[in-house]
Amino acid sequence: MTRPFSLRARVALASAGAAALVVVAMSVVIVAAVQTHTGRQVDTVLRSLEITGPGGVQAVPALPLGSAPSIPRPPAPVAPSPTAGGSSEVPVAGPAVPATPGSHVLVSDGSGYQWELPTPGNQVTVAATVPRSVVASAIDTQREYILLVGVVAIVLAAGLGWVFAHRAVLPLRRLTAATQGVGSRLALDVSPRPGSTETAELAGAMNRMLDRIATERRHTAEALAAARDFAATSAHELRTPLTSMRTDLEVLRSMPLPEAERAAILDDVLAAQRSVENTLLALERLALGELTTAADFEEVDLDELIDQVVDDAPRAHPGLTVASAVTEPVRMRGLPAGLRCILDNAVTNAVRHGAATRVRLDARTEPDGTVTLIVDDDGSGVPEAERERVFQRFSRGSTTAPGSGLGLALVAQQARLHGGTVCLEDSPLGGARLRVTLSGPVAA
Repeated sequence: MTRPFSLRARVALASAGAAALVVVAMSVVIVAAVQTHTGRQVDTVLRSLEITGPGGVQAVPALPLGSAPSIPRPPAPVAPSPTAGGSSEVPVAGPAVPATPGSHVLVSDGSGYQWELPTPGNQVTVAATVPRSVVASAIDTQREYILLVGVVAIVLAAGLGWVFAHRAVLPLRRLTAATQGVGSRLALDVSPRPGSTETAELAGAMNRMLDRIATERRHTAEALAAARDFAATSAHELRTPLTSMRTDLEVLRSMPLPEAERAAILDDVLAAQRSVENTLLALERLALGELTTAADFEEVDLDELIDQVVDDAPRAHPGLTVASAVTEPVRMRGLPAGLRCILDNAVTNAVRHGAATRVRLDARTEPDGTVTLIVDDDGSGVPEAERERVFQRFSRGSTTAPGSGLGLALVAQQARLHGGTVCLEDSPLGGARLRVTLSGPVAA
C-alpha cells in the first residue's frame, strides 16, 4: 500500500503549485507588456527621424531596452547630391549632414550594388528601419530573466512551505506522541505553545472523549463489582434460609408427622421463602442503585411523596400510626423510587427492630439549599455504639428480629446517590431519629 504524502509535503507542494500559477500568470502579462512597450519604443524613435532642413539630418539615437544591446544603425539612406548631375550618399545615423538640393540620389539595397535614382524636384523622402531580429532578441532576453526569476520563486515557495509546515505540524506531533502515551489514566498531557489554538481545541476534544471513555469504563467496572458483590452476598445470605428450607422439606417427605408439627414446619418453610424473596429484592435494589445515572433523576415533590407513605404504611404495618410534619412544599431533583425507598425502609426498620407504634415524617429545605428528611419513632431506639454499624450490609444490630440486614444499607446508598449523608439520633418521641441530608444528584 502506497504511503500517503505527509501534511508537510502537501503544504510544500501546494505552495510550489500556487507560486507556479502566479509566476506563469505574471510572466504572460509581463512578456505581453514588454512586447507592446518595445514596439512602441521603436515606433517612437522611427517617427522622430526627420530631415531638419538647412541645418542637416537628425541622427538616430540608440534604443534603450534594459540590458539589451543597442539597435544597430540602419542602412544609410541617401539625400540629394551637392552637384548637378552628380550624386552623394548621406548617412542618416551619425553626425548631422547638411541638406543638399539636387535631382538624383544614389540608392543601395545592401547587396554591394548602387545605382543612381533621379529625383525630380528639390526634396527626397528618407526612410529608416529597425530589423525585427533586434526587437525579438530583446524580448527573448527578458523572457530568460522572467523564467529564471520564476524558477527561483517556485523553489523558494516550496522551501518556505516546507519550513512553515514543519513548524505548523510540531504541535500535532507532540499531540500524537502524547496520544500514544495514553495509559490507564486516559488523559492527555499536552501543553500547546501560545497560538496553537487548533491543537489546543483538538487536545481538549480528545480529553473530553477520553473522559467519556473513562466514565463508561468506570461504570462498567462498577457494574461488574456490583455483580460480583451481588453474587457473593447473595450466596452468603441465602445459604442459611435455603438450607433451612431443604431440611424442613426433607423432614416432611421422610417422616410421618402429626398434623400440628407438619403445619409448623410448613410455616417455617414459608418464612424462609419470604426471607429469600426479601433478600433478593433488597440485593436487586442495591445493584440497581449502583447503576444509577444522571438521566434517572427528575423533579420530585417530597411533600407529596411523604403523603403517599402516610397513606400506605398503616396497611403494611397494622396498628402503626404515621403522621406528616411537613409544613410547606419541598421539591428537589432526585430518584423518586430511591427517595420512596428511604422512607419505606425507615418506617419498616422502626417497626421491625424498634417495635414502634408511632412514626412521624418531616421534610424541609435548609437555607443552604439542601433538603433534610427526618423520620422519628417511639420505639426502643438504636444503641449509640451501633448507630454507624447498622448502615453496613447485612448488619442487624443487637436485635433478634428477622430481616435481611439490608434496609438501612439501602437508605445509606440512596443518601449517597443524592449527594447526602445519613445518621441516627435520639428522637423527641422517645425512639430513634433517622436524619437524611440531601444536596442533589451525584450519579454520572
